[in-house]
Amino acid sequence: MGSSRLPGKVMKKLDKQHTVLDYVINQLSFSKLIDKKIIATTELEQDDVIEQAAKNLGLEFFRGSSDDVLDRYYKCAKKFNIDNILRITSDCPLIDPDIVDKVIEKYQSKEFDYVSNTLIRTFPVGTDVEIFPFKILEKAWQNADLPSEREHVTPYIRNKKFNCKLENLENEKKLGYLRWTLDRIEDFELIKKIVKKISKRPILMNDILDLFSDEPELIKINAHISQNEGMLKSLKKDGEKTH
Repeated sequence: MGSSRLPGKVMKKLDKQHTVLDYVINQLSFSKLIDKKIIATTELEQDDVIEQAAKNLGLEFFRGSSDDVLDRYYKCAKKFNIDNILRITSDCPLIDPDIVDKVIEKYQSKEFDYVSNTLIRTFPVGTDVEIFPFKILEKAWQNADLPSEREHVTPYIRNKKFNCKLENLENEKKLGYLRWTLDRIEDFELIKKIVKKISKRPILMNDILDLFSDEPELIKINAHISQNEGMLKSLKKDGEKTH
């Protein structure tokens, strides 16, 4: 709830009944390969509402550090004895379950320690998926030191700070310039329009691409927003720490 750029965003309503968090969970319910969904939120009082939402949805939840998200993930995975962690952030209400399953399938080949569709950005921002085993998460938790590595969970892994095999799922068309993540009010306005204009559920990437093809002016609503504001903020802290 404490988002600096869009406070309370995960509980904002995208339609008359359903919140951003409802959409994340519902979209993921169409995945054929996810075993369990757990909401990992913070211990801050403002996030009591997220705990209540998890209970209302019949989902298990974990509460941990608000700043050290890597620590929150590690302790959550340890508590629930999770072998393989699929990370979906709650600012992706239109996460595509088909893309999720493709990333999981690549990971299930057992050739890689970490699979994502964001190492090289060919999918739209807001379709972000990453999966990794507990042993890799534990190594990152033990060794990651920089603010960016603690706040964003996987940079220590992605930056190859220890020997692990990374793999990227790539899209045929380069669509990384498109954006339906939720970070600012313009994103919220765009996503509300998308869920209103597309009646089918789940809403898949291709449904949104078809909509954009019919109504290209929609893309302009949030086209001016920087893609990596959160990470850039953390990297600035890294610099302050090393000086």
